[in-house]
Amino acid sequence: MAIKKIPALFLMITTLVTSLAINAQEHPNLILTKAGVEKIRANLGKTPLFDATLQKVKAEVDAEIASGIHMPIPKDFSGGYTHSRHKKNFFLAQKSGVLYQILQDDKYAIYVRDMLLQYEGMYKTLPKHPQERSYARGKLFWQCLNDSNWLVFMSQAYDTVYHFLTESERNTLENNLFRPFADYISLENPAFYNRVHNHSTWGNAAVGMIGLAMGDQELIDRALHGIEDDGLPLGGFDNDGGIIKVEGQRKGFFANLEEPFSPDGYYTEGPYYQRYAMYPFLIFALGMENARPDLKVLQHKDNVLLKGVDAVLNLSDSDGQFFPLNDGQKGMSYFTASLVTAVNIAYHYGEQNPKLLSIAEKQGQVLLDQSGLDVAIGIRDGKAKPFTKKSLNVTDGIDGKQGGLGVLRYGNEDLTLVYKYTAQGLSHGHYDKLSFSLYDKADEIIQDYGMVRFVNIGQKGGGNYLPENQSWAKSTIAHNTLSQNGEMHFGGDYTTASTEHSNLYFYDDSNANVQVVSATEVNAYPGTKMHRTMAVIKDENFEKAFLLDILKVKSDSKNEYDLPFYYMGQMISANFDYQSPKSLNALGDKNGYQYLYLEGKGKAASANTKFSWLGTDSSNYYTLTSATSAADEVLLTRIGANDPDFNLRRDAGFMLRRNAKDTTFVSVIEPHGSYNPVSEASLNSNSSIANLTLVSDSDDYTAITITDVKGGEQLFILANKNSASSAKHSLKVNGKFYTWVGPYYYQ
Repeated sequence: MAIKKIPALFLMITTLVTSLAINAQEHPNLILTKAGVEKIRANLGKTPLFDATLQKVKAEVDAEIASGIHMPIPKDFSGGYTHSRHKKNFFLAQKSGVLYQILQDDKYAIYVRDMLLQYEGMYKTLPKHPQERSYARGKLFWQCLNDSNWLVFMSQAYDTVYHFLTESERNTLENNLFRPFADYISLENPAFYNRVHNHSTWGNAAVGMIGLAMGDQELIDRALHGIEDDGLPLGGFDNDGGIIKVEGQRKGFFANLEEPFSPDGYYTEGPYYQRYAMYPFLIFALGMENARPDLKVLQHKDNVLLKGVDAVLNLSDSDGQFFPLNDGQKGMSYFTASLVTAVNIAYHYGEQNPKLLSIAEKQGQVLLDQSGLDVAIGIRDGKAKPFTKKSLNVTDGIDGKQGGLGVLRYGNEDLTLVYKYTAQGLSHGHYDKLSFSLYDKADEIIQDYGMVRFVNIGQKGGGNYLPENQSWAKSTIAHNTLSQNGEMHFGGDYTTASTEHSNLYFYDDSNANVQVVSATEVNAYPGTKMHRTMAVIKDENFEKAFLLDILKVKSDSKNEYDLPFYYMGQMISANFDYQSPKSLNALGDKNGYQYLYLEGKGKAASANTKFSWLGTDSSNYYTLTSATSAADEVLLTRIGANDPDFNLRRDAGFMLRRNAKDTTFVSVIEPHGSYNPVSEASLNSNSSIANLTLVSDSDDYTAITITDVKGGEQLFILANKNSASSAKHSLKVNGKFYTWVGPYYYQ
């Protein structure tokens, strides 16, 4: 027994010593440090971008101080007044605390103190939020997630005014506000706190940040490692359909650092939620770096947080807007405040990559801390270099073995393919294996719908996710991928989908003119294997780079296959006959089909089906050419059926329908020409493809010829079974033998 007590006693002593050391540390010590503040003060007036940011923040806070502190009783969803006001308060408190440290003006500390004491007076008698929608209701806000946002920022504010407050004030705040607040979002809401999810990341960071600010080792441990025994049964679902607790579930900040991030820095929920989670990840890791550098939280998992900054920046279009994968809002970009934080911290604590400075220049602001100062100094000294986005393949999953995401870029983002062969992506994931989207610079050619939510717009469901997010946006038919017999991938079952992922067949961007990504999916529809290969090709006989899409399907039985392409623009022409109904009806009654109007229906052309449109924003022409047979059907669809509240965008789609057992879909999407509405000049509005032919198709090889209008012929051959870069292949096509090394041939 004595042997067992020694480690326990040692642990108690170690924890006590560590706690005392944290308590004895000077403040500020989370994001700002004493040395950092001194350096900032010494450089005031010498770094234009930092000075401009400081003046902007000062003007904002001064105006709020003049108007007084507003503390409404919580009652609204996101977008409502009380929600927005309390959200504004925590931003203002954090900023005011920073101004106090930099400018040494007591009015900013007084503002923070008075606000915190008012919250203390309110919180100790505050019930749960009156809105009952959330699986984890907050108190200040309708969900614990937003309460956690509040505590992350208020922890920073408290740290900056710690020594300005009297000991009595600190005791009051810690005992009546901060500790109860931390306990509520964690111990009283383990379903929210004890998961691997972006919600839990915010909760862990909030508890950890206030633990650091107060010198409370128990809270720090709870943040890093979660609640040991949460008493929750297995199962349960959150509001997005995510599972609350699974067998062997890990918990705490370290678990959230390890599981959602792949070794490449890709976050499994997609770039939209990676952007959202990067702030608590980096801020708490930075707080730990300053207060407990011995734990190396910022460097955890081979610097995955810093890799994550690079990954999320690269998962954006030429305007910096993130690809709207899974539940992603279109328009969210690296100009958001959380990415200002990410870029500044990655530059300062990483390898001071000068390319990050060019992003910071575009953002036009910096953090008011030592990392922001370093960025501003680097920009001032002319160290910035262009952040040029290139093709990349990022893995998914804790070990990088759960699929991934391929992004092929030609030229200066003239054509960008986003090919998704990832894992499910937790509860914000969509049922869209082997789906894709396509961009012309920042303009969508073929779109990913994203999510159905009007964030912070109260009139639209309180700014929260709308029912159509589950019934439309997550459905398979809402994406540019294969639907079988009108069913969703994995039957739309989250539990099943969460255990599976697609697999990379090969990725090759070594030739800038022929870049290829290929992946397989064998679980989405039991008994059916999908193998999709996509190539971005620039050929001298074509004006612009084009996309070649090969989708090979093998099944145990005959099925009805639907392959949609959600194009962005106005239809210009088609080479097939179709009929438009006098009245519009939905294409189906479930699995997303109930939201599609059937605007036109016809038989495909016997050899090639062509469909052209003028881009919505780019004013460029695009033509989809598909190798078809007379038995194929073409459906022209539009989103918006059974949507009386107009929650969905009225976007159009082109869909191929084919009844077969084994089949191969072959298509080319070709950008060409342009239209100028000012000069009214239309250039090269016709496709350059005369014929697209599937000339050979077997289990081993698939060969396609593309004949252009000049008479030139391009041949693409795919080795379907052996993707090794050293493998030798030969195939007879149209009476001629071709030999090559590697998974594909193009000439």
